[in-house]
Amino acid sequence: MIRAIRACKTAAEERAVVRKECASIRAAVSDNDNDYRHRNLAKLMFIHMLGYPTHFGQMECLKLIAAPGFPEKRIGYLGLMLLLDERQEVLMLVTNSLKQYAPTFPFLFLTVTHMYLVEEGISGPFETDIVIICRDLNHSNQYIVGLGLCALGNICSAEMARDLAPEVERLLQFRDPNIRKKAALCSIRIVKKVPELAENFVNPVVSLLKEKHHGVLLTGIQLCADLCNHSEEALEYFRKKCTEGLVKVLKDVVNSPYAPEYDISGIADPFLHIRLLRLLRVLGHGDADASDSMSDILAQVATKTESNKNAGNAILYECVETIMSIEDVSGLRVLAINILGRFLSNRDNNIRYVALNMLMKAVSVDDQAVQRHRATILECVKDSDASIRKRALELIYLLVNESNVKALTKELIDYLQVSDQDFKGDLTAKICSIVEKLSPDKIWYIDQMLKVLSEAGNHVKDEVWHALIVVITNASNLHGYTVRALYKAIQKSTDQETLVRVAVWCIGEYGDMLVNNIGMLNLEDPITVTENDAVDVVENAIKHHMSDLTTRAMCLVALLKLSSRFPSCSQRIKDIVAQSKGSLLLELQQRSIEIDSIIEKHQNIRSALVERMPVLDEATFSGRKAGSILAATVTTSLTPANGIAASAAAPLVDLLDLGADEPAAAAPTSSAGNFLQDLLDVGTSSFSAQSGTTQAQKSSTDVLLDLLSIGSPPPQNSSSAPDILSLTQENKTSISPLDSLSSTTMPSAQTSSTAMMDLLDGFGSSAPLPEGNGPAYPPIVAFESSSLKLTFNFSKQPGSPQTTQIEANFTNKSSDVYTNFIFQAAVPKFLQLHLEPASSNTLPVIDNGSITQKLRVTNSQHGKLKFFQENDPCHIFVMLREMDVVVPGSNLEFSV
Repeated sequence: MIRAIRACKTAAEERAVVRKECASIRAAVSDNDNDYRHRNLAKLMFIHMLGYPTHFGQMECLKLIAAPGFPEKRIGYLGLMLLLDERQEVLMLVTNSLKQYAPTFPFLFLTVTHMYLVEEGISGPFETDIVIICRDLNHSNQYIVGLGLCALGNICSAEMARDLAPEVERLLQFRDPNIRKKAALCSIRIVKKVPELAENFVNPVVSLLKEKHHGVLLTGIQLCADLCNHSEEALEYFRKKCTEGLVKVLKDVVNSPYAPEYDISGIADPFLHIRLLRLLRVLGHGDADASDSMSDILAQVATKTESNKNAGNAILYECVETIMSIEDVSGLRVLAINILGRFLSNRDNNIRYVALNMLMKAVSVDDQAVQRHRATILECVKDSDASIRKRALELIYLLVNESNVKALTKELIDYLQVSDQDFKGDLTAKICSIVEKLSPDKIWYIDQMLKVLSEAGNHVKDEVWHALIVVITNASNLHGYTVRALYKAIQKSTDQETLVRVAVWCIGEYGDMLVNNIGMLNLEDPITVTENDAVDVVENAIKHHMSDLTTRAMCLVALLKLSSRFPSCSQRIKDIVAQSKGSLLLELQQRSIEIDSIIEKHQNIRSALVERMPVLDEATFSGRKAGSILAATVTTSLTPANGIAASAAAPLVDLLDLGADEPAAAAPTSSAGNFLQDLLDVGTSSFSAQSGTTQAQKSSTDVLLDLLSIGSPPPQNSSSAPDILSLTQENKTSISPLDSLSSTTMPSAQTSSTAMMDLLDGFGSSAPLPEGNGPAYPPIVAFESSSLKLTFNFSKQPGSPQTTQIEANFTNKSSDVYTNFIFQAAVPKFLQLHLEPASSNTLPVIDNGSITQKLRVTNSQHGKLKFFQENDPCHIFVMLREMDVVVPGSNLEFSV
């Protein structure tokens, strides 16, 4: 079969062979072929490893386990471990096979087993065989006992663990060391599956730690470590009872003579070394007494173990990790860090990598000891292996402090010149972070950042050069020095985008200082730069093929500033700017046209327009960079997506103080009647031309009603809503949006709607409100149809701005009487709604009365929740009208 499968050239041929073999195996299973059962199971295991289903052969495993011979049992248990897992129901039989309960209750066990086999479609005299399986863990043949323990250790479920734990615990004291070893491994599986059974194995494991047989000792140590991880009581018990014994065992192993059985590369049983060191690490962590008792043997291991073999390096690494984990022993830690330093000089990349990882943990424990190996770590930054370079760079970043920042930064910048392109991004980010965090003075900061920009400016993030510009603006005594240094740097490197941006910005701001050598420092030599030379730099930058939109836009602004600072070059600058008028990029085209207009037509305001930038606040920039914008930077106005100022918002915007966090806006620029057009972003294109016509009023109202799907608009003479939404008829002239923005007076037509615009003190004028029970606001018709009209009247109590009183008035417009009238309303989670009982549950016919009901709405986020968004101007309006009104008596239901 194996030869036939390997000879297949296609997947289809392989599937055909497998199907044929599976059919043959099924036939043998049906015929109860005992002679070839073990061969068929071996075939099934191979087919299973190829990924094909073999569930039909699971019961064959149990039949072979039931066989009296060891060879059959071995194949059966092997198939059991490979074809089944702990989730299979067949394991219920295996549990009973491994338990000792069958001899005690044979009749009951055989009956249940026989019923299961019949249900599976298997017939035959298996009762005697299964009784034999039940005694496998108690079998006189130790190899059969070992098979049972191996199976239990591989596929043991929680139920099996609970049932068989006593048997495994008994086998920990078995006479044969191989059985004890397997029992210990099986105990590890049981403890992982059922942690509450850990206390059952605490006492037996102590005897395993005194074994001379290395296999039993290894498994006993691993079981002890697992018990410590699962139980604090076991950990404390082992600390008191076993620490001294484990130290003695480790000392014997270290000083043991040559033993061929356990020798690996001249070291006696390195696996036992490592297991002992790991267990000592667990016992010594957080316990000073245990740490003291093991310090001598750890020092002996660290000094006597050879490091020229891989096995020795593994032991040394575990020894170092144990030393760093136990309680403070300063001399040992220095010894451990020195071992890691030797690892860094090893030619094996894996050893250097794990050494760097361990040194990163050691920095927080003993920084000075790690600092001694700084030169070696710097060499690792230049390693050819990418993973070692990155890890060494992270370690160097942790080692930098105020005393060594200059030396380490110089080394990193020198390596930046020759580093790989793939590594420059990470290296640049770390250098910039170090310079920004630990710079001793601003001139050093500027010098280092200019070196980084010159070598790897294309890898520098935007926040970095933004921060550099902020620092430059705050260093007034270094403006001349900085612009001259940037001029020199850009002469040598024009392909670094970030360097070009910073240089162009500084030349635009401080170009006169560059030309006149203003602010010279003692450490710099004077240079000769003419006005045309400064303009050449900007011109070359804007024409460079690698310059992007941001760089070219900054160049245009710099040219505008230079046109004022260098009047003799004004015409040349104008010609350079004019070349961008035909740009396909809208941003450049617009800027060039505007700048050209300023240079040509607005000479009187140009000098004031291009004055030097004010000093930028470093604290504000740091807050923005960290993601926490300071309160001083919050804008004082809100502009919706339609471009109309937010001051023209409707009274509904502040109905429940949803916009209370917005400051009072300037006087509105349009009639309050147009608030629906601004709110819903409709009809804005004809806003100015038709602001005084009734058609605009009707159109905006119709759009709102269509949007909310509440039928046709109400008649103009039957509702107060048209008065709210209508435009003032006295104001016939159109108002230009730009003229209104520059105007400082409010049109007379807007004064009539001041109360509506200032419904809840959110917008509009700050005129004093009437005293008494609170300000009076115009009513709003929330719903109107041919049969029902709903009107809301609003009021607010003085001293309680977060609470709004709403009186709902329901009027019947039909000739039918509505009974069982119910009004329901829903609000967002941050609002609290209180509904008082309605005045009646019967709504009389038209002109015979109405129903009133009071609502009280409290905004729990008053002054905090910013609900009005630029990109969704109608959001508040819709939220305020998401109410359901149900009239069950008349089957009338509608939404508002």
